[in-house]
Amino acid sequence: MAAAAAAAGAASAAVAANQDPMNALSAAALRRSAPHWSAAAAAASFFSPPFRPRRCHIRRAPAPAPAAAARTPRSRASAKARAKLLVGAEPRDPWLASLSLLPADDNAGADAAPNGWAIGVDPDTGGAIAVVSPDGSSQVFDNPFVHIVVSEVIRKRLDTKSIIELLRRLDAPPGTTAYIEKSSPFPTDGKLGWWSTGFSYGLWIASLVASGFSVVPVASQTWKAYFGLSRSESPKDDSRQAASILFPDKALSLKLKKHHGRAEALLLAAYGKGLVLPSGKFSKTPT
Repeated sequence: MAAAAAAAGAASAAVAANQDPMNALSAAALRRSAPHWSAAAAAASFFSPPFRPRRCHIRRAPAPAPAAAARTPRSRASAKARAKLLVGAEPRDPWLASLSLLPADDNAGADAAPNGWAIGVDPDTGGAIAVVSPDGSSQVFDNPFVHIVVSEVIRKRLDTKSIIELLRRLDAPPGTTAYIEKSSPFPTDGKLGWWSTGFSYGLWIASLVASGFSVVPVASQTWKAYFGLSRSESPKDDSRQAASILFPDKALSLKLKKHHGRAEALLLAAYGKGLVLPSGKFSKTPT
């Protein structure tokens, strides 16, 4: 009986609330604010992004071009054939051909001077330039240089203006072949040594060509082997001795160790003329 009375009271209260407009509004607000959604729906709404996700584009490496593929034997053979054609079209070394202002047919090789004159150049700052005439007489001049300051150290650099003036005063006629020692710096020289050696070598080549001479670079091993100076224990002293034998009138100019540049310039000119040391007169300096 008590339960029935309570149920009847609740029903009458609900009817009363429905009849009261303010009670109806508050009941609706409570229904909207109540957590009536499910856990799955809540998780989905929380983790879903508020924008459309971007598509991930995977970049693939481009396929190798046909030219980058491995060469077939036929392509290697065609490359060799093209190289042979180029050699046949240009029988002379194009760089050696550029070391002369004369026509290509008049440019001499390294065998002999065409007009009987020969010039030898040791391009270092301590080197020299030598001129040998057709009758065998010779002249030798030390390389002109100036002192400059590099990294708070006084160093020597070739004097370009004086070199040009010296070449203009030479008795050798235009077209004379100048034999210059190839630039070959030592690994222990350092960056400044390498730069200085290459600078001197290039400056001499440009000056000689601009003065109308043909230039033939000669490796030091080549001309030293020609005179029997290879593997010498004292190459500078032996060079001075060999030059004094070939040019006895220059013996007094070669007596000091610092004159090895003069000796090498004379030997380069002698190499160009094809002079040889008399047998039995030259002996390497004993160790």
